[in-house]
Amino acid sequence: MRLIWGTVADIEHVAVGIQHLAVELDGGGQGHAVNYPRLAGSCAVADRVLLNTTAVDMSLGTGGLHFVVARVGTGCGVHLDEPSGGHVMKMRYTPLQHDVLAVESPESAHHDVMVDADDLGGMPVVCCGLHSQVPLVAAAIKQVNPELRVAYCMTDGAALPIALSGIVRDSRSAGLIDATVTCGQAFGGEFEAVNLHSGLLAARRVAQADIAIVAIGPGVVGTATAFGHGGVAQGEAINAVSVLGGLPVACLRISFADSRERHRSVSHHTLAALTRIALAPALVAVPLLPTDQAEQVESALRGADVWSRHHRADATLVSACAPDLRGVTVTTMRRGFSDDPAFFFAAYAAGEIGARSIGQEVTDKAWGSA
Repeated sequence: MRLIWGTVADIEHVAVGIQHLAVELDGGGQGHAVNYPRLAGSCAVADRVLLNTTAVDMSLGTGGLHFVVARVGTGCGVHLDEPSGGHVMKMRYTPLQHDVLAVESPESAHHDVMVDADDLGGMPVVCCGLHSQVPLVAAAIKQVNPELRVAYCMTDGAALPIALSGIVRDSRSAGLIDATVTCGQAFGGEFEAVNLHSGLLAARRVAQADIAIVAIGPGVVGTATAFGHGGVAQGEAINAVSVLGGLPVACLRISFADSRERHRSVSHHTLAALTRIALAPALVAVPLLPTDQAEQVESALRGADVWSRHHRADATLVSACAPDLRGVTVTTMRRGFSDDPAFFFAAYAAGEIGARSIGQEVTDKAWGSA
């Protein structure tokens, strides 16, 4: 870790729960920093700030910004005093631990509903491996049925503050997502939940969602090992949905543009989640792709023995009727649709299958078996 003092030179952009700053670093140099007012209070030009510069110093693409740890401001008195009304702490036992009003808490207006909540009642839940899949899945759901209420449950496998995600903010404004729930140590959603299980129940019972999407926040960890990656969270989500009586739908991470062999065709993150982590069967959404790509995807899925435990569900969306993203711009690993269309169509497929599966049961007869 590296911490360095600096000075706020400019407030570049402000959105709900986040400030983007231009900063001048002590000892020379300039940079861009993120401040979460919920954690450090709001910054103003000329404020002295303590910055975590570790990710930038390591030239990391994920998390490659400075982050405000604390601000001096006027230098005396109480800098921040905004009680949430709840007693549950997130980012526990760290200098930035803070209280939230958890949806399950006795202090919450939703406590009485959550006391008896223990089943999703068959609600489909699309389980993603990457954050960038979320708006794509949501757009496909809304194309199938614009009236469906979509909740996004963000887990704590990557970024913890939901405010960091511009695409969630844009998707919420555009009506692609109707409610957000931050689970575990993730924070900042419209509803705070102690863990993914109760977060899913809150999506169903409190947010009144017809369908939910589960994904980690922005960023994903990878170590080129079998289990040392953020994709494991996808398999854990499938298990949680199954335990709660929901219908898990798996979103494939597919790419034919990634330079890393382990992520070409079907990513090894997805294969690990489906074959080593998921203990319950899911609907695996398979997109329409050009013949050569489709063959590679099928070879990867068969080779990993995915179909011995999961159910295949083929999508029908094609490029001529790709879902309307309603102005939301989505990239993955800095690649857009024209750079890697297979990635986008895999996420669209998951949204389509999720929406189509409302009221359905997972059976070989209903969905076909490979």
